[in-house]
Amino acid sequence: MIGVDDLRVSYGSAAALDGVSVRVATGEWVALIGPNGSGKTTMLRAIAGIVPSIGGIVLGGQPARKLSHRKLARLIAYVPQDPHLPPEMTGLDYVLLGRTPHLGYFAVESGADRKICLDLLDRMRLGDMAGRRLATMSGGEAQRLVLARTLAQQAPILLLDEPTSALDLGRRVDALELIDELRRERSLTVLSAIHDLTLAGQFADRLVLLTGGRVAADGQPTAVLRDSLLSETFGAGVGVLRTADGELAVISHRQRAGS
Repeated sequence: MIGVDDLRVSYGSAAALDGVSVRVATGEWVALIGPNGSGKTTMLRAIAGIVPSIGGIVLGGQPARKLSHRKLARLIAYVPQDPHLPPEMTGLDYVLLGRTPHLGYFAVESGADRKICLDLLDRMRLGDMAGRRLATMSGGEAQRLVLARTLAQQAPILLLDEPTSALDLGRRVDALELIDELRRERSLTVLSAIHDLTLAGQFADRLVLLTGGRVAADGQPTAVLRDSLLSETFGAGVGVLRTADGELAVISHRQRAGS
């Protein structure tokens, strides 16, 4: 569903991505991990067509450069790190923006469009936010609203850049569970950047570790979340534990003076 070949992006003389190649199969969830500045956000933005790039990007079997903006919007739903949230807009009106790619020119949302959005608000536990202005919502409520708008787009590909960074741990898990549930229901293809390595390992089928704009590792969570690889990438204070039920947990060790 997503094919990236020898992708290169530069900001001035600095290379943000330097020959990255990644495949994401239909219905697969791949998480991009890596330290700040490793190229995760740039890769998502390049695939979404937001930043210019060199190399090949294929989406659903079609070269991305040959897709119109409207076709791209029907194929990809993208969640940036800092989405624009018009303060006077209501929750329902904001989520309805996700239906725009499905409307004809000068058309208005139908009852079916409103039902799709109201159902998503309920599944995000935001049903009582439909009539509230965005300016009155907490950061966590607003982030769940952004996810609802993205899912309302009903695109087969989700590009998620830190989609749960403003949520507390319980809400993070709830939101990711919903994304995973809809992924399985609709055979969605998900490519996400996630800072929380434990959550990345719990939800993604595969992890792609980026360092310095290049792929340092690509494989199942058990193959990538290893002490030696993570300490080399993130520093000596990072380690991996296995819980009693076999799940991996990435932890940081405090570096005590004199210890």
